[in-house]
Amino acid sequence: MSRLNPSLFLSLAAGALTLLPAAAQAQAAQGKPPQRVRSVTLQGNQACPTSTGDEIVVCTRNDEPYRIPKSLRDSGPIAAQNQSWVNRAAQIDEVSRVAGGLPDTCSPVGTGGQTGCSMMWNRNWAAERRAIQQQEQAGR
Repeated sequence: MSRLNPSLFLSLAAGALTLLPAAAQAQAAQGKPPQRVRSVTLQGNQACPTSTGDEIVVCTRNDEPYRIPKSLRDSGPIAAQNQSWVNRAAQIDEVSRVAGGLPDTCSPVGTGGQTGCSMMWNRNWAAERRAIQQQEQAGR
């Protein structure tokens, strides 16, 4: 890793100071905090407004202006007709396993069906806990 030349570092620091407005430089030299900090959200190709006097302007870009905010999104279970074919096929596979009495399925039919009951109860309990936590987080 190369070391930064001290003269290069000083010239970069001096260049950064010249970009600040004169009022901000004077304020920084006195050690006083700014009187006003303004946050501006820019859309498209808008330019960031310049700061004046004792004001600092912080600009951010909104890349997704038409996206629904997280607080308004519906995060509930997705109806079967709106799910992908992969999810539908996985659900059909699970129903077939239970109906066939395969091991770890908690089915009264078949030789290994009873072994999956505790696993099913644990999965259901964990799903209920996640649902309660999601409701608590949504209520905050």
